Amino acid sequence: MTSENETSSNTHEVEAPGINAIVGPTASGKSALGIALALRLNGEIINCDSVQVYQEIEIATAKVPFAERRGVPHHLIDFVPPQINFTAADWARAAIEKIAEIESCGHATFLVGGTGFYLRALRLPFFPSPPTDEKLRLRLTRIREQRGPEHLHRILRRFDPAEAEKLSPRDWPRVQRAIEFCLQTGEAISQERPLRPEPPAIAGRIRILALNPPRAELYARINSRTEGHFANGLIDEVERLLSKGVPAASNAMGAHGYRRVVEYLRGQRELESAIEQTKLDVRHYAKRQLTWFRHEPGVEWLEGFGDDPAVQERAFELLQN
Repeated sequence: MTSENETSSNTHEVEAPGINAIVGPTASGKSALGIALALRLNGEIINCDSVQVYQEIEIATAKVPFAERRGVPHHLIDFVPPQINFTAADWARAAIEKIAEIESCGHATFLVGGTGFYLRALRLPFFPSPPTDEKLRLRLTRIREQRGPEHLHRILRRFDPAEAEKLSPRDWPRVQRAIEFCLQTGEAISQERPLRPEPPAIAGRIRILALNPPRAELYARINSRTEGHFANGLIDEVERLLSKGVPAASNAMGAHGYRRVVEYLRGQRELESAIEQTKLDVRHYAKRQLTWFRHEPGVEWLEGFGDDPAVQERAFELLQN
């Protein structure tokens, strides 16, 4: 016989406890905040970082070591072979499945990471598109590396002026994907976007908290962390990945730091140049992340770093309301 207390507990377990996204720029303490909140709110973490999904891509990815996860389950991390180009749509499908699993246990979900494109793919699904043509992607990547992202943007302007008008030349991943779409389908991606499917049922339940730390301190952390990556064996890691056949143009090797090490190994840069350029790359990326999340609807901002107990307390209070 089921007691009254057990019935109440079972009813509680099937309720949806909440889906919370912890986002912000790289090095802002998202993981620390996500773990702190998950511990207090009976939650589990789904990785929302496009590099941390990859196996063997370790040193420059800021994956939280098991010993520092404090018993909080982490999902969609370190599970994709680096040879595979895992997409935002792939992640969104996997995230929907994991959210259902987590909620079936009565636990809260925390989407933690700085890849805004992943989060958008979950909230606003993409229209159907063909699988990646690796040969075409490699050809466009070589064009970008040799002639710059501005040249890719000019190519897109010829194929799809409406899409080129919306995208900055610096947003080369989306520029390149738009070119790929056109060459693979013969259609402009801007014309296909209205065919986007309806958002999943969970989309309206996602609450987004974004970290906004002081810019100077953020940049100092980025610079220090980058130096640590190189000091801790990043070059050896890249050499090992290349020797195992991981393509230099793969999504995994496109992570900040990795592509500059590839340039160093090819004799295209001195080591000091690779380090300094990586620092600059990551600082620019952090700035783009902040800009991205400022344009996302419904974001609630937290001033400071996620490892600050005061910020953690403020985030907890917000999620109680």
